[in-house]
Amino acid sequence: MKTAKTVGSSKTKKYVYFFGNGKAEGSKEMKSLLGGKGANLAEMTNLGIPVPPGFTISTQACIEYYKNSKKYPAGLENEISSNLEKLEKLTGKKLGNTENPLLVSVRSGAAFSMPGMMDTILNLGLNDHVTDGLAKKSKNERFAYDSYRRFIQMFGDVVLEIEHAEFEHILSAKKAKHNVKSDAELSSGMLKEIVNEYKALVKKDIGKDFPQDPHEQLRLATNAVFESWNNKRAISYRKLNGIPNDLGTAVNIQTMVFGNLGNTSGTGVAFTRNPSTGENKFYGEYLINAQGEDVVAGIRTPNDISQLGKDMPVIYKELLKIQKKLEAHYKDMQDLEFTIEDQKLYLLQTRNGKRTAQAAVNVAVDMVKEKLITKEIAVTRISPEQINQLLHPMIEKGQKLDVIAKGLPASPGAAVGKVVFTAEEAVKLAKNGEDSVLVRLETSPEDIEGMASARGILTARGGMTSHAAVVGRGMGKCCVVGCNEITVHEEEKILKIGKLEIKEGEYLTLNGSTGEVIKGKVKLAQPQFTGNFKTLIGWADEIRKLKIRTNADTPKDASIARDFGAEGIGLTRTEHMFFGADRLPFVRRMIMAEDETTRQDALKHLLPMQREDFKGIFKAMKGFPVTIRLLDPPLHEFLPHGEDEIQRTALDMDVTEQKIREINQSLHELNPMLGHRGCRLGITYPEIYKMQARAIFEAAAEVIKGGISIVPEIMIPLVGHINELKICKNYIVEIAEEIMKNQKVKMKYSIGTMIEIPRAAITADEIAKEAEFFSFGTNDLTQMTFGFSRDDAGKFLPFYVEKNILENDPFVSIDRIGVGGLMKIGVERGRKVSPTLKIGICGEHGGDPSSIEFCHSIGLNYVSCSPYRVPIARLAAAQAVLKEKALLKNKK
Repeated sequence: MKTAKTVGSSKTKKYVYFFGNGKAEGSKEMKSLLGGKGANLAEMTNLGIPVPPGFTISTQACIEYYKNSKKYPAGLENEISSNLEKLEKLTGKKLGNTENPLLVSVRSGAAFSMPGMMDTILNLGLNDHVTDGLAKKSKNERFAYDSYRRFIQMFGDVVLEIEHAEFEHILSAKKAKHNVKSDAELSSGMLKEIVNEYKALVKKDIGKDFPQDPHEQLRLATNAVFESWNNKRAISYRKLNGIPNDLGTAVNIQTMVFGNLGNTSGTGVAFTRNPSTGENKFYGEYLINAQGEDVVAGIRTPNDISQLGKDMPVIYKELLKIQKKLEAHYKDMQDLEFTIEDQKLYLLQTRNGKRTAQAAVNVAVDMVKEKLITKEIAVTRISPEQINQLLHPMIEKGQKLDVIAKGLPASPGAAVGKVVFTAEEAVKLAKNGEDSVLVRLETSPEDIEGMASARGILTARGGMTSHAAVVGRGMGKCCVVGCNEITVHEEEKILKIGKLEIKEGEYLTLNGSTGEVIKGKVKLAQPQFTGNFKTLIGWADEIRKLKIRTNADTPKDASIARDFGAEGIGLTRTEHMFFGADRLPFVRRMIMAEDETTRQDALKHLLPMQREDFKGIFKAMKGFPVTIRLLDPPLHEFLPHGEDEIQRTALDMDVTEQKIREINQSLHELNPMLGHRGCRLGITYPEIYKMQARAIFEAAAEVIKGGISIVPEIMIPLVGHINELKICKNYIVEIAEEIMKNQKVKMKYSIGTMIEIPRAAITADEIAKEAEFFSFGTNDLTQMTFGFSRDDAGKFLPFYVEKNILENDPFVSIDRIGVGGLMKIGVERGRKVSPTLKIGICGEHGGDPSSIEFCHSIGLNYVSCSPYRVPIARLAAAQAVLKEKALLKNKK
């Protein structure tokens, strides 16, 4: 095989890898170079599985293509030519030959599976003369022209960038004219007419004839695959799934096998297990007399794979044997594409199958029980975001449902939202904080952003392996497909079911577990944390080192978190307890009081309320640690705004409205987030923190007397200097000692601080002399380190991420170098003074898997997150341990 020198280098570089006749120049370990598809084609070839021969142009060639201003690297064209000759020799066919033509498919294949995101071209090599030759050779004119019309349409769409809908319009008009419903009913004469109309469309659109030279077709198709790596939908998919942008895609050029040769041929997509539920049962669909795109595009409703056992029992038996072999070899659920050409089976693809979160958990647990994988591998098989999908709502039982249609249950869960008919409208509603259900005749890769933004997806066409089903499952979206009862009028923005019309903006509910389409809104209930889900997270607990706490401000949230396995509360925001209608008037009196007597009077009313709050939380946590942050409100959040509120407050405080306005003005701050809040409030108005301390310790004393062991952890917020901590700590110790003496009860408690100011991290060695624990408030620490207002940064942070100024939004994932650097300093200096110092985080980053991994790496004791993210955090903490072990192993 010819190789070529790379530009500016004396070393030869190989870009093209051949597979065929039971041997391949690659393996499944070469995914980064050959892409997932190419690596697995090579692996299947080496396993002796029937795979049409071909060759793969590596991802490195794509990377070089972009580096060289969209020019092929030196030697690539020669390698393609020599491998094409090798393919022609092996098959006995020749590209462009009219007697025995070689036709190929051209498919993309990135290292990470990106279903529906990249482009495919089938039947490349056909032109007017070759099509006539193929008709004579196959003695099947209909087959030849069916293949040609498909090729022109795919090539026209993918390579020549002609709107797919323009071809579909011609096809639909032809079927309507001849009163034909399916593509398979089109006669050879009709197909010839379609081919001519397609070619006329191409000439009208691009100003020249459809390319007739097969070698030019191959070059243009290869370029198109390279270009597709950076098309809008591919970029969107990578962004949604955290896939790097610099990996490139491979190009797979493979001998065509034909499923559209008649009733002895067909094509299908199958999974070794059910991708919706994880059931260990061969699952899939197929079509007789069809090509692969027909199944995944949802243009025809396919048959269940079990029917193949009746239609072609020998082929079905062979397929069952192969799918078992592949699953045992890869030790994971496989997604297969196959074609039957005149009673001969070929495998076109295998890859780890996309699956719902429910299926992912069930498959992982079942495979451990089947001794295919270990518990550790099972824990790595589930992404934390898939766990998030399992916590999505389901339809609450006992409701009267107005079921108006039923389709195929492609992805479980439930969704309620306003009907939209375009991806753009779904994105628009999501930006406005509104839920939508995206309704389409069938989805296409162009819909990816809308699918991500919508709560649910409903299509009239397609099966369980259609684009909508596969992508919806991968995203964890509730999805109902193949709902033949509905008629979608996308342009008029109306959905019809018989005489019923649903217009854009009206509400629909989808049940992705049953396929039901329900008119209007219904109540949704949270799923239960049981079964295999609980088993898998239990295995994660055996591995992880980090403790997982929750952020909870009410007994209800505390109970939910405990049910999800929280090992304590890492943050109770006491200011959140003050917003109730029964409390806000007293809080305003407290803040707006112009003398201590008035303030103390307000605090007397708040004390019993706070005490009951803490009692409820202590009881819910049943002896687990509870960290309570003392009041930390920017004062403006509690002040009355608007004439109605000012009037009510004036009446309540028995002062004039003008007086309220004057007090408001006196308390006004130019930058409230950096103003009179946190420990600064406790220092200027010590009676506030003393009231809270009293409520905490009185509640703890009562709970302890009731037989529940409790260790309150009092957290003083916004400390930047050790002297602030000393002053506030003294108040708390004084109150604690008084209550223990009066109540005749002994209790353990600890006093610590929130590290959220850069100065606190830098002077952590001093602060650790007084603090018994640290908790990083990563929201404010990020805000103060970057100088970004977290309330306003949304206006520009998306552009920072898009333009690669920042890799991630630092309010979503910890900025490891800057904010993380301060955290490392805080940990190192704090533990230098107090080696056993307990340190955690309680910012929103506590539920982010990447941030959890970072917290593990710097030796924190725990992370704290919202209740519904506790299972995610438990899994992510275990995966951090396993990733660390793998890195250490690789270093050795």
